[in-house]
Amino acid sequence: MGDLFSSLRQWIDSKRPWWDRPSIFAVPELIQFRNELRKKNLTDTEDGPLTGGLPTFNEHPEVLTQRTADGTYNDLDFPKMGSTHCRFGRNIPLQFAFPDTKNLLNPNPRTVSQTLMTRTTFQPATIVNLLAACWIQFQTHDWFSHGRDESAGNWFDIPLDASDPWPEHPMKVPLTPKDPTRQPGDTKPPAYRNECTHWWDGSQVYGADAPTAQKIRTGVDGKIKMGDNQRLPLDPDSGIDLTGFIDNWWMGLSMMHALFAMEHNYVCEELKRRNNGWSDEQLYQHARLIIVALMAKIHTVEWTCAILPNDTTQLAMRVNWHGLLGEGISKPFEDSHDSELLGGIIGSPTDHQTAPYSMTEEFVSVYRMHPLMPDDFDICSVKDGSLLGHHELPEIAGRANRPVLEKYRMQDLFYSFGIANPGAIRLHNYPRHLQHLVRDNGKIFDMAAVDIFRDRERGVPRYNQFRELLHRPRVNSFEEMTDNPDWAKELKQVYGSVDMVDLQAGLFAEPLPKGFGFSETAFRVFILMASRRLKSDRFFTRHWRPEVYTPWGIDFIQGTGMKDVLLRHFPALAPAMLNVANPFAPWKKVS
Repeated sequence: MGDLFSSLRQWIDSKRPWWDRPSIFAVPELIQFRNELRKKNLTDTEDGPLTGGLPTFNEHPEVLTQRTADGTYNDLDFPKMGSTHCRFGRNIPLQFAFPDTKNLLNPNPRTVSQTLMTRTTFQPATIVNLLAACWIQFQTHDWFSHGRDESAGNWFDIPLDASDPWPEHPMKVPLTPKDPTRQPGDTKPPAYRNECTHWWDGSQVYGADAPTAQKIRTGVDGKIKMGDNQRLPLDPDSGIDLTGFIDNWWMGLSMMHALFAMEHNYVCEELKRRNNGWSDEQLYQHARLIIVALMAKIHTVEWTCAILPNDTTQLAMRVNWHGLLGEGISKPFEDSHDSELLGGIIGSPTDHQTAPYSMTEEFVSVYRMHPLMPDDFDICSVKDGSLLGHHELPEIAGRANRPVLEKYRMQDLFYSFGIANPGAIRLHNYPRHLQHLVRDNGKIFDMAAVDIFRDRERGVPRYNQFRELLHRPRVNSFEEMTDNPDWAKELKQVYGSVDMVDLQAGLFAEPLPKGFGFSETAFRVFILMASRRLKSDRFFTRHWRPEVYTPWGIDFIQGTGMKDVLLRHFPALAPAMLNVANPFAPWKKVS
């Protein structure tokens, strides 16, 4: 019966897909997609119980009402679940997660980069502004990092044609760091460890270990350190801003990290005003809870609705947070929180579905959105719109960023990003500077080739099999894969067979549904994992209570959006944001 229903649904989709139907009919289908994915597409990769030999929470009662630096004790029965150094899970059955070692170089990742990814003309994503690109990198740095191992012997050689101008032949790519807990003779596919916490817990701001968390705190009134002129302090050890996570640093991250450090300190002041006598630790921990939930809300109901401005996806994201009843209606009816459909995931019972909670390799893959990044940046005045400066990406990345950042007022930077567009997530739109990325340590990478290699190395299926494993029909031709005839020819030239097309290439080529900033195939992983990040986290579910957050904290989160945060700290942005409903949509230019 299930196969019959699936076939019937695919037939209906072929006539009029869900995203082109009225929302009242499409939302139930999205819920059906999500339920099917929850049952079939959550796979555990750990070898044993996630207790980790940690003491019970009875010995550390403070963990009942506060997040830990390393992500332990979110699940009180399995306190290691989702903490740092836990393995990435999978959204596919393990038998499909083995890397195809015979085809790691088929076709050559450098060929894919040069032929299919190279940006010839900048293709803007006109539905969003550049802050949307900053935001998603800001969030992914909270969710996942495989770490780096660039030691001798941990490199893979990619052969190059003699005519290739790359400075080293062969091109060397560091392998993903191995999981040291894997036992000899383990016959399961490779699994890798997350250097971040898996939880949506603001670790990019607060740090994912106790020393980092302490380093960024002032020790007074719960606040974290801020420098001059609304910037984070400079960390002399790294030459980069002092914050919780600094990999792949650039100006957009400086802006986001500073903004939410300031917002944290604002929340501390409000909590202190309402709770006389609270200690530095009490203020810090409550402010962190509130800021993390605020970021989760902004991502769910603002960023997602900006990059997926389809009526159905917008309704679905609001339902994820507020439920069908909506905040104003569901709040008086506390029983509605037992139903995530009626009352929203927030405040509903915690549920890991069919596997222990973790980020997944497939989730990492669909969030490779490097085409969002422009190569060129104009900095303009929020006062009169005049051009203050022009910079290319290398000038505002890594340690080079700080001197440029200090040339401008932060309000001018936010304005400049608010009126600019990121790149569209399509073929032939990969940033040219990321195809020749020079890191601060002097190492050079073609990140487009690395992206392709990473999926193959980690056993992420190629595009057609990926679709099938996420319950979408395979494509039968290159013409079916893309509606761009030139791209179809190029894909055929590079791959020969549709079944060999890499996931990234397929996602970037796939026709976009109406109101979508990225492909519908990627969206399948999104609808599963976007809700799971909330549903598995007790601080968003059963511990979403005034006793944990304070009554003011709950009201503040529900009544605050990204626009409020921006205008609180940069009131000069108000004219540019006038009549802008979503702050991740393009702003009004001033003159």
